[in-house]
This record gives sequence, structure tokens and C-alpha cells, in this order.
Amino acid sequence: MNERDALISAFGAAGGDRAILEDPKIAHLMAVGHRILSARQVEGLEVEARETKTGIAVKVRVAQGVRIAHPVHLCFGIVHPRGLQQIEMEVRLERDSAARFLAHCLFPNAEQVRHVMTATVEIGEGAELHYVETHVHGPHGGVEVIPQARVQVGRNGRYISEFNLTTGRVGKLAIDYSVVAKEDSVTELTARVFGHGSDTISIRESVALNGENARGLIKTRIALEDEASAEVTGATEGNAPGARGHVDCMELVKDRATARAVPLVSVTHPLAKVTHEAAIGSVDRRQLETLMAHGLTPDEAVDVIVKGVLR
Repeated sequence: MNERDALISAFGAAGGDRAILEDPKIAHLMAVGHRILSARQVEGLEVEARETKTGIAVKVRVAQGVRIAHPVHLCFGIVHPRGLQQIEMEVRLERDSAARFLAHCLFPNAEQVRHVMTATVEIGEGAELHYVETHVHGPHGGVEVIPQARVQVGRNGRYISEFNLTTGRVGKLAIDYSVVAKEDSVTELTARVFGHGSDTISIRESVALNGENARGLIKTRIALEDEASAEVTGATEGNAPGARGHVDCMELVKDRATARAVPLVSVTHPLAKVTHEAAIGSVDRRQLETLMAHGLTPDEAVDVIVKGVLR
């Protein structure tokens, strides 16, 4: 099986619809390692992608007033046990435009793989971006994932980001996202991660609510087992009148896993408000007993509780 077929197979196994790669109405970009395998643009969306020595450089522009009807599909990955992939991405949504991106990052056989993504995102006035990134890893834990994003959300803009890594061993994950939000904008950052074995997870997300009536939510859901560890830092600044922010972190641990949550909130304007809540704990025994009373084994009951946390 060649690299393209292997990546498409992993894409299908991860829940992706292979038919979208042939649909002329749906934009996509597929890359394995530092090779671009397939790309398609649609009207109002410009994608300029080029190969580098170690990965892919991508520039994306959604034209003013254009609302992309179908999700834009991105598929990145490495199908061999070892490799390096560096993604450099620039995304710009012009005024009153809208797009939804579905990104699959696939490393099914990774033993010594490093995936680095550096992104700059500019969301214009009244524009909307919904970015969903789903990782699928293999069983070996040999993946190092380092995503970094710097985001500007314009007046009346919306930025919704979801990061999901609940299939396979995490390996080492180090997320670093920061958002600067202008007036009347909405920002929502959600991360869901399930760590096993000796996985290490570091998540740092920050939102600066610099505009009047800006809204921000940082939501993190982490489940850990075996000897996995996680440290989550959620930072929100209320720097303008009417700004409202909330940090919500929940970490569930079992076995010898360890977790740490660091909510950082600050307010520099008397009419701003920022709140936070963090919860770290083991599986709730009452929930466990209730599920077991309905016929589930202890392991099955724990799986149900973990999946509920990672919703």
C-alpha cells in the first residue's frame, strides 16, 4: 500500500468520508509528511499550499462576504513509524465571511514521529471560523504533537475551536493557543484528550478580551489512566467594559495518573467579569455503582464515565 492509500485508509477508519476527496463542491487539502497528495479549492476560498523540506506551508483566504457552504477538509499525517511533519498555516477570513474546517491528523503507526503546527489566524469584522481538529494515534505512544496558534478575532467575529485526541496513545502533547478578541466578538476553545500509559499532556490556552462586550470560554476535558500526566493552564483577561470570560477545566484520573489545573483570570476594567472553575478527581463511586447495577462490568462502567467527561 502506497502512502496515499495508507493515509486515505486511516482517514476512513477515523470516520472521514472518502467520497469528499472526489466531490468538486468540497474543498480539501491532503498531505503526508512533506508531500502534498491532493488539493481542491472552491469559489471564494483561496488555498496556496507548497511543500517544504520538512512539511507543508499553507495560506488560506476566505473572500469578503463569502460563506463556504461545505466544510473544508484537511488531512495531515505520517503513515510510517518515524518522521517529521511541520505545518505552517496562515488563515485569513475577510469581513462577513464564514467557513468551517474539519482537520484530521493521522499517525496510525507512529513510534518516533514529531508533528509541529504553527498557525496565525485573522478573523475579520463579522466573520466566523469554526475549526475542528481530530487526532487519531496508534498504540505505541511515539508521537510528539506541538500545535501553536496566534489568533485575532475582529469586531463581531466568532472563533470556535475544538481539539480532540481520544483515540490511541497521546504520546507527548503540548498545546499553546492564544486569542486576542475585539468588541462584540465570541471565542470558544474546547480541548478533549484521553491519556494512557506514560503519556504527557500540556495545554496552555489564553484569551484576551480587549474589546467591549467580548465573550470568551475556555473548556478543557481530560481523562487520564495508568501513569499519564497532564497540566492545564487556562488564562482569560477581561480588559474592556462588558467583557465576559469563563475558564472551565475538568480532569478525571485513575490508577497512578496525575493532573494539575492552573486557571489564570485577570480583570483590568471595573465593568468586565471573568470566572473560573476547575475540578480534578477520580471516578465517582456512586456513578460506578449505578452503572454496575445495570449490568456493566467495572471496566465498562469506567469507560462510560470517561466518555461522558470527554463529550
